[in-house]
Amino acid sequence: MSSQPVVRLTERDYLTLERAAQYKSEFVGGEMFAMSGGSARHSRLAMRVLSQLDVQLEGSRCSPFTSDLRIRTPLGDQFYPDVSVGCAPIQNPDGSVDVYTNPVIIVEVLSPSTANYDRGLKFVLYREIPSLTDYLVFHYDALHVEHYGRQSNDSWLLQHHHGEDARIQLPSIRCELPLGPIYAGAMDWPG
Repeated sequence: MSSQPVVRLTERDYLTLERAAQYKSEFVGGEMFAMSGGSARHSRLAMRVLSQLDVQLEGSRCSPFTSDLRIRTPLGDQFYPDVSVGCAPIQNPDGSVDVYTNPVIIVEVLSPSTANYDRGLKFVLYREIPSLTDYLVFHYDALHVEHYGRQSNDSWLLQHHHGEDARIQLPSIRCELPLGPIYAGAMDWPG
């Protein structure tokens, strides 16, 4: 039995296909991977994180973005994180308006099918982004957030935040995310 060879795309090929597609695909190591849709709970959690950040960042040089804006890593891999925060000036490769390279915060909401990937290879590739200071992984099934923070020696420190009273400090953008208000009502939706 022979296996089909994997066709590697250039970043330019990916962008041409992606910009014409009716659905989103991420680009990793020369391959495109179609993204699956999220659940109502997943969507609510991402929206509530975005809302908290949007209010707190009003009038600052930083802004939160939805999953419609791609992140490009230094290696050329491209992802659609659930939420990201970029600070001016936003760096867009080749003047493109649908991708940027200098996020400060990246947020992913776990789902059963992506949990290992979000904590594994995706985080490995995100860590290559020099501007990234914080990576937040929100659990879809419990009031629990994994907060990976870049340290001064370029290592990453993992902190776990649990429960309604937990608050995540994000000094790089002068924000604080309260878990109680973010998760309020979200757990009532199908996960």
